[in-house]
Amino acid sequence: MTIKEQNTYDAIVVGAGMSGGWSAKELAEAGLETLLLERGPDVTHIKDYPTTMMEPWEFAHRNQLTAEEIAENPIASSCYAFREDAKHFFVKDKEHPYIQEKPFDWIKGYQVGGKSLMWARQVQRWSDYDFEGPARDGFAVDWPIRYPDLAPWYSYVEKFAGVSGNRDGLDTLPDGEFLPAWDLTCVERHFQESIKKHYGDRHVIYARCAHLTEPQEIHLKQGRGKCMARNLCQRGCPFGGYYTSASSTVPWAIKTGNVTLRPDSVVHSVLYDEDAGQAIGVRVIDHHTKEAIDYYAKVIFLNASTINTNLILLNSQSDRFPNGLGNDSGLLGQYVAFHNYRGEISATYNGDLDKKTSGGRATSAYMPRFRNVKRQEMDFLRGYAVSVSSRRSMSMDQSGIGEQLYANLLKNDSYQPWHINGLMMGETIPKATNYVKLDSEQKDQWGVPLLRINVDYDDNDEQMLQDFHQEMVHMFEQAGYTDINVRDSGRRPGNDIHEMGGVRMGHNPKTSLLNGWNQMHLCKNVYVTDGACMTSTSTQNPSLTYMAIAARAAHHAIDQLKKGELG
Repeated sequence: MTIKEQNTYDAIVVGAGMSGGWSAKELAEAGLETLLLERGPDVTHIKDYPTTMMEPWEFAHRNQLTAEEIAENPIASSCYAFREDAKHFFVKDKEHPYIQEKPFDWIKGYQVGGKSLMWARQVQRWSDYDFEGPARDGFAVDWPIRYPDLAPWYSYVEKFAGVSGNRDGLDTLPDGEFLPAWDLTCVERHFQESIKKHYGDRHVIYARCAHLTEPQEIHLKQGRGKCMARNLCQRGCPFGGYYTSASSTVPWAIKTGNVTLRPDSVVHSVLYDEDAGQAIGVRVIDHHTKEAIDYYAKVIFLNASTINTNLILLNSQSDRFPNGLGNDSGLLGQYVAFHNYRGEISATYNGDLDKKTSGGRATSAYMPRFRNVKRQEMDFLRGYAVSVSSRRSMSMDQSGIGEQLYANLLKNDSYQPWHINGLMMGETIPKATNYVKLDSEQKDQWGVPLLRINVDYDDNDEQMLQDFHQEMVHMFEQAGYTDINVRDSGRRPGNDIHEMGGVRMGHNPKTSLLNGWNQMHLCKNVYVTDGACMTSTSTQNPSLTYMAIAARAAHHAIDQLKKGELG
């Protein structure tokens, strides 16, 4: 057997994270010999969660970063989860550099499981209002799919991953296949009732999350158990209580016997055969040895995460595609968008003082988008959702030393008033001026060109932020909250970790890179099913949509292979 024959598979999946796990699972279950490539190390569920059961006093710095670590990692340390207990899951700033033409926080998690190991686990479906947005207001291009195309696939992935939620009956946020929900706090319920009293088009609901509140048989077969609401998810959950590809789809795919997992594999480019007029494989650079190895397959799925997928395609150059695979239009890497998380609001509430918070839960309250949903009604385009959370902290007597301090800490049971927060999740508009491209000279340690990122806010984002502050102050006042403060956090683009686009879907190869099945218009056996495929961002957390899109596209590829249309 030749080396090429040894390195030939039916399918190749690049990236073993949020969506790549789904691509591999579906292809492998259909009987396709699948090579699953991950540029980072292997992470085996439970075994490779070194901090998951550690107590606070077991951390050398009480779960804080040292000044040296912060100075060395200004980008990674800007993420809420980059702390002593989870920093090993993040790529440090020096490990994979990039060039910021404008300030951009590229948060990276290179390992089997990707960023699904430390994500915020929020999973809201899109509706037709979200898919129709670009066609209505003329920004970006029309999505080639609508909610009915994705609805059965939302259900499909929800049942397997496990989603906690309520059936709220909202056309703006369709219901799904839900496990029991946790409760809102009394203060969140009070806000929910106030909104219901004063508005007909605004709603406060329990935020749906990918947690097993009541595991079903399919979850037990995966070896996963009930979420204990420890709120230590970023460490990796020993119970498998929330969805990660490392605890769910990847091991499930491997159990089929049809998957070869190759970690430490930096994908350099997609190989294109000029005579065949299609992709034939990928070139990999071994993370450690820097050896270049070619692997071959009939179909290739790119799930390397938004920015890395753009990078791979831009670097996939040939005589036919000198500017990157499928890039006749010159649009590859353009129209990158993200979520604007800069808006914040906080307040106190002096009601419900006979109640306090006890125990944990994995999510909070959520207000779906209400601006420009069914028609253009504001001076700015699109809209924002709001995450709402509340807590009541104990007032602790920290006076004294030694035994006296110990006694004071134990005896104190007085509580502060309720504190409530709101966080804006605003949609940004995809623009040609927001792009990523290859640097013409500098390369990383694997010989891949460094990426230049030019992504920024615009006037639309500023107007939306102002509206968020005004509306939330008014809604908080109506609810009787006091000491209201609004804040522009100044979070940089990318810090939301929801970057999308650059390889967008659309109807026309002149204005988009992918068709309605996530195939490249000009290279049909390459599918892109991570965030790079997104035509617009809407306001919902995007991971559930990536998973549904990946599963749907994989089944399309399976069907096309059976018909002899690919490879």
